[in-house]
Amino acid sequence: MVKLELNGAWQMRALNEKEWWKAEVPGSVMSDLLREGIIADPYYRDEQYEVFDRFRADYEYERSFHIDPELLAMERLELVCEGLDTIAEIDVNGSLLACTKNMHRTYRFDVRPLLNAGDNRIRIVFRSPVEYVERKQQESYLWAANDNYVVQGYPHLRKAHHMFGWDWGPKLPDSGIWRDIYIEGAQHARLKDVYVEQQHDTSGQVTVTINTEVEQWGEKEGNQLVLQAALTTPNGETQQVSAAAVSDTGCLQLVVQKPQLWWPNGLGEQPLYKLEVRLMSGQSLIDVKELRIGLRTLTVRNEPDEWGESFEFVVNGRSIFAMGSNYIPEDNIRSKHNRERTERLVQDCVAANFNCIRVWGGGFYPDDYFFDLCDEYGLIVWQDHLFACSEYEMTAEFTEEIKAEVIDNVKRIRHHASLGIWCGNNEMEWAWVDWKFPKRAKLRTDYIKQFEILLPQITKEADPNTFYWLASPSSGGGFDEPNAPHRGDVHYWEVWHGGKPFTEYRQHYFRFCSEFGFQSFPSLKSVEAFTAAGDRNIFTPVMESHQKNEGGNSKILQGVSQHFLYPKDFDSLLYVSQLLQAEAMRYGVEHWRRNRGRCMGSVYWQLNDCWPVASWSSIDYYGRWKALHYSVKRFYAPVLLSAEEEGAAVKLVVTNDTLQPVNAVLKWELSDIRSVVIQSGETEVQVAALSAQPALELDFRAALPNEAALRQHYVTYKLTAGSEVISDGLTLLARPKHIPLEDPQLQVTVAEEEERYVVDVKAEELALFIELSFTELDASLSDNFFHLPGGDTKRIYIAKSGLREAAGVQELRGQLKLRSLYDTYVR
Repeated sequence: MVKLELNGAWQMRALNEKEWWKAEVPGSVMSDLLREGIIADPYYRDEQYEVFDRFRADYEYERSFHIDPELLAMERLELVCEGLDTIAEIDVNGSLLACTKNMHRTYRFDVRPLLNAGDNRIRIVFRSPVEYVERKQQESYLWAANDNYVVQGYPHLRKAHHMFGWDWGPKLPDSGIWRDIYIEGAQHARLKDVYVEQQHDTSGQVTVTINTEVEQWGEKEGNQLVLQAALTTPNGETQQVSAAAVSDTGCLQLVVQKPQLWWPNGLGEQPLYKLEVRLMSGQSLIDVKELRIGLRTLTVRNEPDEWGESFEFVVNGRSIFAMGSNYIPEDNIRSKHNRERTERLVQDCVAANFNCIRVWGGGFYPDDYFFDLCDEYGLIVWQDHLFACSEYEMTAEFTEEIKAEVIDNVKRIRHHASLGIWCGNNEMEWAWVDWKFPKRAKLRTDYIKQFEILLPQITKEADPNTFYWLASPSSGGGFDEPNAPHRGDVHYWEVWHGGKPFTEYRQHYFRFCSEFGFQSFPSLKSVEAFTAAGDRNIFTPVMESHQKNEGGNSKILQGVSQHFLYPKDFDSLLYVSQLLQAEAMRYGVEHWRRNRGRCMGSVYWQLNDCWPVASWSSIDYYGRWKALHYSVKRFYAPVLLSAEEEGAAVKLVVTNDTLQPVNAVLKWELSDIRSVVIQSGETEVQVAALSAQPALELDFRAALPNEAALRQHYVTYKLTAGSEVISDGLTLLARPKHIPLEDPQLQVTVAEEEERYVVDVKAEELALFIELSFTELDASLSDNFFHLPGGDTKRIYIAKSGLREAAGVQELRGQLKLRSLYDTYVR
């Protein structure tokens, strides 16, 4: 097998223009126009609208390449396009080779008849996706959610939906060669497919079965093919097996006697085995495929129980409480996607104690390195198929497109240890039952054909060993209560869209909550990156253009009014919005974790942003942690001590999501607003592995008989094992806006150690939501946005490896800023 890369330098232009511009492949029209200075930064101020008009044009890409006689003499020559976005016409040496209409497919074309020895030329024309979908929408209307934010008609085209706009993203429907493109030459045969299965038996050994599909051509006589497989352990030991490929399919088996099992983050290690499958003809290597696999069992248990039906990940026989978030594409500008950026995001997930991540169905199937990283770091992947919030018409052409698309991607992804679930779509079954839109019987029938017959069938044929779920949310299909609380998964939006109080989360005991969220603004440092000075008010045209959810700003302000005093300035409002978001999510997740066993999953909306925007993300576009992500790190801690307060009653619960029992001491204190301890106590607790257990119920009604007394007191609690604090917290007994705070007189010292900086923060009075930030530097802190009783000191660590730019201790001290809730309002 020989590969001639066609990545790298191309030239491109709009079809109606004469001038050619430099282009980089993989890439996109927007990437190239931005690099060449043809367009402004679409993320700055409101430039997005000017850039959008560029996508009404058609564009062409062109380059030359050289074919030597040896390559031309090979029996098969194919042009392989791993990603064409989207409506493409491919021309080789002046002859039309193919037309494509699917961003999500890998295409292979026999290109031999069109190639010459020596110089050749390839030209790809990309037709406007905007013009196409608008024209198709006029011909045949298809409903889609988010009418005010999207280009109408996008469901007609197999292109990442979010590129046409969403309620957190801009309308920037880019085009181009977005993944690798190359010419592949082969002799005699190739490995068309490799599928790995594993059987774990009761003795502990694992049988690895390697199923292959071999494609042969030409004369088969005399071409005796042999399959070989080599499995290398994480320790570097290799075992091999071989067999004759007597037909177009082959099967090899290897037995691993002492397997090193793969576990999700927080439950064990992530050892990976290297599998190399070779196709040989005599001593000649014909083709080879390399995979990394993890040895584990991973499925979803969905069975009747005392509360309805369970919905829980089961890994190596253990029921796992899923702790994660929804992942959207990382950037609207394709050239800004890369492994390094994704790895930093995955590391941020692991730092916040994630064990899973959901790939939302309105984007694209992630690059291979995304799944590699989830394998390496231990994140179970919930992978949606790419259908979201829309109607689809099952024409013959559409049916064939999605069949090929799904098979391509399932076969590419299925071997990954991290893959835990395939899901048919995002919110479409729910929409057909509960949303208001023009519902036509034919398209309802098409839904059944597409999502309950075709997609499950072809996914199971390609990957029979991964759990399949019909939709999200769903109770199992058939339009039967798709968002039911007692079975399946739930999307719960009543706190944000419905305006209900945070305590409403405590009324619901969902089996698995796969979407819920609350918005906030990014930090001032991030806002300054996409605005001019005069834009910095949330109601300016520029700030409103970076808020895509209708009514989003008013919902944030409503939440602020319920929980906090009115912020004194723009910066304070941004900060308080993040506190609001963090508190909303904490109420929900701590409640569900206290009810572990009944509820077994919390996957909040959303992890990241694709551009700078007000949104539900916990990490903003620039990679900066919002207050929510620090809160996530605390409420997703493997062992969590949490409080459920109601008036003067406080219930303390320990949740243990580790494989070991917890034996610890729980200490609590009731203090007044001056941090004088009024009552205190301690008790020993023993909590079994993978369980939640009530620890104490405290009743302060005698000491705190009315609302005025509640405002003057708070409760602290911590769980300790020896000198180690496992989990701790501070619970207010009234809303923060009613707490009569005094100036906490925060003091800080900074010291340097070999691998990190140590920051000690002391408060003279009760300080709420203390934030540490830097004027220029960006850093990951061990904790932030925390509470501190008066007289207490908290130690914060900053790993030197977590600094975006190297800095000395003096620079760190000079740039460090502190604030707390007290600093956000005028007294």
